[in-house]
Amino acid sequence: MSDMHLIEDILAKDIVREPIRAGFGHGLKKAGELDQRVVAACADLTDSTKMVDFAKTFPDRYIEIGVAEQDLVTVGSGLAAMGKIPFVSSYAAFMPGRCWEQIRTTICLNNQPVKLIGSHAGVSVGPDGATHQMLEDLALMRVLPNMVVIAPADSVEAEKATLAMANDKRPNYMRLAREGTPVFTTADTPFEIGKAYVLDYGQDVTIIATGTMTYQALVAAEKLYKEGIDAEVVHVPTIKPLDEETILKSVRKTKHVVTAEEGQRAGGLGGAIAELLSEKCPAPIMRIGMRDRFGESGEPDELIHHFGLDAAHIQAAAHLLLS
Repeated sequence: MSDMHLIEDILAKDIVREPIRAGFGHGLKKAGELDQRVVAACADLTDSTKMVDFAKTFPDRYIEIGVAEQDLVTVGSGLAAMGKIPFVSSYAAFMPGRCWEQIRTTICLNNQPVKLIGSHAGVSVGPDGATHQMLEDLALMRVLPNMVVIAPADSVEAEKATLAMANDKRPNYMRLAREGTPVFTTADTPFEIGKAYVLDYGQDVTIIATGTMTYQALVAAEKLYKEGIDAEVVHVPTIKPLDEETILKSVRKTKHVVTAEEGQRAGGLGGAIAELLSEKCPAPIMRIGMRDRFGESGEPDELIHHFGLDAAHIQAAAHLLLS
């Protein structure tokens, strides 16, 4: 394990679980306390996206747009143009899903520092099924010029990311999960926009993960070590801009790569890593993610396993890569 100040026992059966979106809620309220320019707007999902504490604490700085995501992001752009620091939130299936063109033209083209929060992303949304399981957002957002793309690993990191976004001068998108996921980082674990972190050092294979999949990568690395495979885990909370230096340093050492993300492997983190390696450090790579299909209704853990997104499948990919 590295010196990234993670919890002591990653594999503990009683590990604390909290929705990543709860960390965003804590961070937004703190950001509002630190800077009166911070404002928020939502598409009739204040409780679900965890903007509720901010809205109650700063009612004069909160706007309820209603079910109108295209209006939501354009209002956010206008607020940013007037010197505010706007956070706007909805389900990721609807933002960026429903309003990508408005994000492109009113926010990115004008380089307005709007903070877009896409909640309930990934198949772990569970019973809501394919219509609400946003799997394409990382690909959609990383292709936009000027856009920063963030996927925190747990609620603690989400809080740090929210505070960092409030101080960033660029358009930002952050994806959040719905269900409670393991909290394995701590108050002392570093976070900086644009940085990747080696959470577990190894020599044989690099596992590069983002969002909820970083915990799965750490579990896989622990199990691989017991099988004689020394895996290095690189957490990439910022998909764009990508920390090329940290990633390339690891890959040049191990010469084998597995990527892991809770979304389409085409165009997301796996796509970004494949592009980087093809240009600067060709290496065998296997990408764990959704394989060109939609999700299904089911329990979150059931779906993660069904679609091959759990630690066991990362473990198997590493074995296959090194065979």
